[in-house]
Amino acid sequence: MLLFAFTIFSCGTDTDAGEFVVGADYLSLNNKVVMVDTVTVEMSTINFDSLVTSSQSRILIGNYDDPVFGKVKSNSYFQLSGSSYTLNNSGSDTESVNFVFDSISMILKYDNYYYGDTTQVQKFDIHRLTQKVKPNIDDKSFYNNSSLTYSDEVLGTISYKPRPNEKDSINIRMSDVFGEDIFQKIKKREITGLDNFTEYLKGLVLVPSGTNSSSAIGFNVSTSKVRLYYSKYQADNDDASFILDFTIADISKQFNAVSLDKTGTIIQNLPISSQRLSSSLTGNQGFIQSGTGVACRIDFPNIKQFKYISNNGAIVDAQLFLKPVNNSYSTKYPLADSLRVYVGDNLNRISSTLLNSAGSSVYGILNKKSDEFNENIGYTIPLGNFLQKEMLKTSDSRSALILTLPGISKSVNRLVLGDQKHSQNKIQIKVYYISY
Repeated sequence: MLLFAFTIFSCGTDTDAGEFVVGADYLSLNNKVVMVDTVTVEMSTINFDSLVTSSQSRILIGNYDDPVFGKVKSNSYFQLSGSSYTLNNSGSDTESVNFVFDSISMILKYDNYYYGDTTQVQKFDIHRLTQKVKPNIDDKSFYNNSSLTYSDEVLGTISYKPRPNEKDSINIRMSDVFGEDIFQKIKKREITGLDNFTEYLKGLVLVPSGTNSSSAIGFNVSTSKVRLYYSKYQADNDDASFILDFTIADISKQFNAVSLDKTGTIIQNLPISSQRLSSSLTGNQGFIQSGTGVACRIDFPNIKQFKYISNNGAIVDAQLFLKPVNNSYSTKYPLADSLRVYVGDNLNRISSTLLNSAGSSVYGILNKKSDEFNENIGYTIPLGNFLQKEMLKTSDSRSALILTLPGISKSVNRLVLGDQKHSQNKIQIKVYYISY
């Protein structure tokens, strides 16, 4: 133990703690603060069983081949409800007889989210669900690996170049046969409300169908709709044109099924959710991807040894600096501004978010200031409170940090991090320990 203490002290400094400030309670002639930067940090990649993707208020649709992660695809399922189930009536019971169907379209409004290459043509089809939008028994949610059966018939298709930062919408002309059928059932009062409407139309699914697509695009749930146009028979002016809108009124009945085909990639052997894939087997790298459940795990296997440095001591601060691997990010695959940080057990089950000593959630914050070799680009996570608790544990159990990206349930952003043995983008850690 004395040898261990000597080693740790010799690897740090007792004269300069950088920007670290010791509180007044610790100020005495006998106190000694050391900074240790040789703590072992283990990195691995894990994969959650599933992520809740319903009630996220985003239609996420697209597919692309990620050069690192593999083939990414997102289908979007939803149930519709009508703004009205009657045709326009100005007072005459016979007026509806003169109405005729014109067309039907799906209108999707961008929500400004995109990931991948939006300069390439995106293509997707609209299909009719043959199964009700209803979660499994004893569950209220849908997940990234949920699916519902749908008809092979294509009700509408579009090929377009996404413009996700624009304020406009895309308009997909749908089958006239489909639209005429809805129109006639409403006209004949065979559909009068949500119940018999959903019996007739259980829902729709948007399925990417192009082989050259290279992005995933987000659309706003609240402003997207299916619009049916009708008018008076042989009307002479535009004033006689009417619409019926069918919207996604219940966001719990909309979800995105996000899949990842890892075949042939460096993470193709990612194990089940309770196990982990060591960074030593993946090129000294850890991986994170929203939407598909891929996350990065950080362990500190020797942190309990700090308690043997002195009879009275504490970890009063610590900083973890994680670096994205060079060339793994670009304008197509940008870095997120922050990391979500959770505390997990040995089976990768999340117990809480990482908290500081004041009880506030801790995030990994991106430093965007670049230099010639991108050495300053990375995420800083303050974890002194976490390591102090880990050091004082009397049991053999250890907790780990589990890192994800914001919007884990409604995006497909990803990140590649270097571990402690990575040749260029090593994890850096600084632990400030005080003996008193």
